[in-house]
Amino acid sequence: MSTLRPALLTDHYELTMVSAALRDGTAGRRCVFEVFSRRLPAGRRYGVVAGTGRLIEMIRDFRFDPAEIDFLRRTGVVDEPAAQWLAGYRFTGDIDGYAEGELFFPGSPILTVSGTFAECVVLETLVLSVLNHDCAVAAAAARMVTAARGRALIEMGSRRAHEEAAVAAARSAYLAGFRFTSNLAAGQRYGIPTAGTAAHAFTLLHDDERAAFASQVATLGKDTTLLVDTYDIAQGIRNAIAVAGPELRAVRIDSGDLAVIAQQSRELLDSLGATETKIIVSGDLDEYAIAALAAEPVDMYGAGTAVVTGSGAPTAGLVYKLVEVEGRPVVKRSEHKATIGGRKVAVRRHKPTGTATEEVIVPQGVPDRQPNDRLLQHSYVVSGEPETLPTLEESRDHLRQCLISIPWEGLKLSAGDPAVPVTVVPAS
Repeated sequence: MSTLRPALLTDHYELTMVSAALRDGTAGRRCVFEVFSRRLPAGRRYGVVAGTGRLIEMIRDFRFDPAEIDFLRRTGVVDEPAAQWLAGYRFTGDIDGYAEGELFFPGSPILTVSGTFAECVVLETLVLSVLNHDCAVAAAAARMVTAARGRALIEMGSRRAHEEAAVAAARSAYLAGFRFTSNLAAGQRYGIPTAGTAAHAFTLLHDDERAAFASQVATLGKDTTLLVDTYDIAQGIRNAIAVAGPELRAVRIDSGDLAVIAQQSRELLDSLGATETKIIVSGDLDEYAIAALAAEPVDMYGAGTAVVTGSGAPTAGLVYKLVEVEGRPVVKRSEHKATIGGRKVAVRRHKPTGTATEEVIVPQGVPDRQPNDRLLQHSYVVSGEPETLPTLEESRDHLRQCLISIPWEGLKLSAGDPAVPVTVVPAS
């Protein structure tokens, strides 16, 4: 676990703003901040809300201990009034937002943080670092799940990420529909099923491939996966079946032209009587590589680097903006970075069949609700107290239902318009 507590996972300027606001008397003004994305990453048609459960837990524990206060004083980050204020910090406001597993689009107000200016502004960096990472991974993973067309996926990217980011990535990938992770910490913390057997090093350790396979089978039984591409794949498959018999659960292939090799491997396994032995492929797979294997005899995919790095979009592009002060809308007018003032309420509009047709956002008002509308925001924190959150399994099911609800064009991997258009309407 990281030795850093949540309070110092922030930017210097958050605390200088607190110091100045305390000094000029504006720190206690009631404010509303919103998290949203101005645009989706290039080529994407939807975003996925992920990380909210992690975030609420971190906000619950967001405190400054004496050593941290001493560091901030000693380095001149804050003055004495701010240091004293931070020593007693506890978030007492409200947090509302889209459910984990919900889809979002440009402008969707996925999180709303309300309270005094000072207590809300110090959360900006924490909120964005959690949500930008987890949403990016979840969106990439959801695209891979769609490309896999019902075949299982295992997340195996821990060696390509920061140690704590790897655990968060495993959580987001599982939320998106991955069936397993190789990360044991994610298994312990979140109850995600874990999987893994052996690497090439284990084969190279032994005098020959058969000896390595025999050792693995003797330890794990025939319900295991043998890695067959350390030397020659065809001979590796023959050795695997010779050692384990046709009851071997699976072979894994981690290199080469996977489309051709999968076909050849299936034919060879069948000829050896191992008709039920599964084929697992891995090796720098992303959603496009997975989609390209859709017609091949592959039973499971292992994805690593692409999933933990957001498959080319390592951040969701979310921002945390002040939209209301003391009930008054405030607007940023910068070119290309303008905001819409006022707290937003959002609904997803559907046909009677359940297909989503539109997201409607109303600043400072209540949408004119129609029969098949679904309100998107829920309470996460009320007066500083966290509400009961959905389980990870419930959020995983929610995303599955959301993906079913969008028009089929929205699931394409090619670039295009957002899967659901967003309409911002004046308050009623």
